[in-house]
Formats: sequence, C-alpha cells, structure tokens
Amino acid sequence: MAYSTKKGLLLYNVYRTLTYALSPLIRLHLRWRISRGLDHRCRWPERLGRPSLPRRPGPLVWFHAVSLGEGMAAIPVIRECVRKMPNVNVLMTITTMSAFEVLRNWLPSEIIFQFSPLDTPSSIDSFLRYWKPKAIILMESELWPNLIMRASQNGITLALLNARMSEKSFEVWSRPVLLPLISLMLSKFSLIAPLSTEQGIRFQLLQAPPAIISFSGDLKYVIEDFGVNGRGGKSIDDLRLQLAHKQVWMASSIHRGEEENLIAVILGVHTTLMQLQPNILIIIVPRHPQHGREIAKKLEKEGQNVILRSQHKKLKPETNIYVVDTLGELRHLYMLTPIAVIGGSFLPGSTGHNISEAASAGCAVLTGCHIGHFSHMVLEMQRLNPLSVLQVSGKMELEKTLIQLFTNATLLEAHRKAAKEAFSRLSSDIVTNVWNLLNSRIFSKFAAEETKII
Repeated sequence: MAYSTKKGLLLYNVYRTLTYALSPLIRLHLRWRISRGLDHRCRWPERLGRPSLPRRPGPLVWFHAVSLGEGMAAIPVIRECVRKMPNVNVLMTITTMSAFEVLRNWLPSEIIFQFSPLDTPSSIDSFLRYWKPKAIILMESELWPNLIMRASQNGITLALLNARMSEKSFEVWSRPVLLPLISLMLSKFSLIAPLSTEQGIRFQLLQAPPAIISFSGDLKYVIEDFGVNGRGGKSIDDLRLQLAHKQVWMASSIHRGEEENLIAVILGVHTTLMQLQPNILIIIVPRHPQHGREIAKKLEKEGQNVILRSQHKKLKPETNIYVVDTLGELRHLYMLTPIAVIGGSFLPGSTGHNISEAASAGCAVLTGCHIGHFSHMVLEMQRLNPLSVLQVSGKMELEKTLIQLFTNATLLEAHRKAAKEAFSRLSSDIVTNVWNLLNSRIFSKFAAEETKII
C-alpha cells in the first residue's frame, strides 16, 4: 500500500474517531437548529439516519443534494433514471429546509424523499444499513469522509455530478496535511463529472484518477420548470396584468451579506430611473424569504412604496418596489421582466449565482464581477454571444447600462435574444450526456443483474 494511501486512511480514522466522539455535541447542535427553524421539527430523526418511510424491495439508487439549486439540477437526471430504469427505486435526500419545502411538491411520486444523514459514523451506518443503495450519486461538492468511505467499504458505487470545488475549499484540501485524505476519498469514485474544465483540473490536482473524470455539461442549464400550483399560477398571471403598463426590472438572488450595500445601490439606481421613466417598478428577490420581509420592513420605514408578495396586495399606481418573500417562483418571475440583475456577485468573496434561469426566460442578464464558480457559465455564454451576459462593476456602470437598455428598445431586444439563444445552445443534450455516463460507469455494474434497462 502506497504511503499516501496509508496516510489518507490514518487521517480518515482520526476524522471518524472525532465525529464519533463529538456526536453528542452534534446532536445538541441539531436540536438548536430545530429550535431556530433550520431543521424540520418532526423529521429531524432522518438527520440521524433513522428512516420515516419504508424501503421498497429491489435495487435502490441514492441521489443527494445539499440545497435547492443542486436539488433542482438533479431532478432531470432522476426523471431520466426513472424512465430508463423503472424497476430501480430512487431515493433523494436534501439538507436544507428551503429545498425540502419546494422539492417535496415537485418530485415524481415514485421518488423516496428524505433529509440527508449527518456525517457521523452512527448516522451514516444506520442510513446505509437500512436503505442498502447500490449506487450513490452526489451533487456538486458533497464530499463527506464518513459517507464516502463507508459506502466504498460496503461495495457501493459512487458518482459526483456537476462536480465543483470553490477556490477556498481547493486551497484547504491542497494542504499537505489534508491532501492524502481527499486523494483517498476521490479514488473511491467511479465517475466525477465536473461542471467546467477549470473544475476538472482542480480535481486532478487533488489526485482524482484521470480515468474517472468525464465532462457532460452543467446541469444548472437544464433545471426544469416546476410550474406553480393553482393559486400560485393565478397570482403570477394577476401580477403580469398589473405590470402590463409599467417598465419593470428585477434584482434577484440577493445574499444577506450584500443586502445593505447592494440595496442602497439598487435604490439609488432606481431613483435615477424613475426620473426618466416615472412608471418604473423593481422586483427585489432576496435569496431567502425572511430576508425579503426584513428588506420590505426597512424600506417601508424609509417611506418607500413597497408591496410584499406574500401579502397578495394589488399594486397601487404609486407602487415602485415589489419584494418577493416566497420560494420556488423565481423562474416564473423572470418571465415578468425584460431585465434581470443577478445578485451574489457584487462583493469581493461572492461566488455568483445561476444566470441560466434568467437567460432561459429571455431576460437581458446583468451580473457583478465576483462570480466564483459561475464564471464558466458567464464565459460560455459570452463566447457564444458577447451580448448574452453583461458584467457591471458598480453603481455608475449599473445605472448607465440600465438607462441604455430602457431607452433603446432595439438594444434591449438584442440582449434578450442573445441570452435566450445562448442558453438554448448550451442546454442541449446535457441530460442525455449525463445519463450515458451514469449508465456506462455506474448503473451497468448492477443493472445486468437486477434490472432491465429499456
């Protein structure tokens, strides 16, 4: 056995011992999260690996995503698995409450849906012992030592889709003391499908076997339109009618850390725009609903004409700010605006946010310059057409760009068309590519024995 592998095993045993010893404190932390509404009050035992649903007979594939974006990106692949392998059970786990609340209403009925287990020895062992998955498909950056090592020791095949690692995480894992551990973990995978060439290089530098790295495209491009329920659909249609005689733009996916500065910038720009277009309205969509309520409350105290979406009030002639505090509607709200400014990208250290939903809706897409692992998406779209995504660096540039778009209908239409066409080209065949990789590297290892793939 190579020295690095021995060192990796030593580090893993240290990690396993520590997580075992700290399990009581981790459970206390879980109870604290429940009290804060960060974990489900009734389904928290699932976080300890205790199931709340029966395990149906037959082979099972486990998909895991941490939050809403990753979960939505997994669903097209899950649907393809259900279609191609009808005799295989599919389990999906999620970590965050926001993802749970949205996805539980939109997953196919045959999918088993649970909260993910904590990465403690007892939770992982209990989970694997009960569900007995044949394969585990992890999304993006869910690299947990106990999960990966125990799965490998139980003969479970592993894949990592839309694989990515932030610059900060890469720097941490690259340190000599931790490199043997991440190298050992990555060696347990049968497939790593990075979302960009840059990400693929990072995984190779962390000593992932080159033979297991294959590119298939970014699944964020193929996030499905979940639709909205009856009341939600009517509400969107009503809002569309109310906005028919207004000029509209949107600031979406605003993160808490940038709210104070960005909201001030946005309101300053909006004030300037109102002098040129008195009937203009901005839709503000924070990353989390609670932040939306806080923003609306603050703006009301400042005397702004604000309506909060959850209150279902009609727009007044003087209303110029509409704050969204709901989940799962962003894709539909993009259909109401010709211009979308994507947050999570305006402060140093920000990691950007998914621009593909705005592009698919035909919005002129604006984003900041701090876009982290979404830089590949911006560059891909800009290579196809420089007009598809505009990057702005501050208030003056944002204001100048918005004035140009609102006062030049031809320019605005050119940007909208470029974004939609770039999205269409980049989103084609991705699910097929991912399925082919999974089928050849993962499912073929047990499909011949227990299922018939149609």
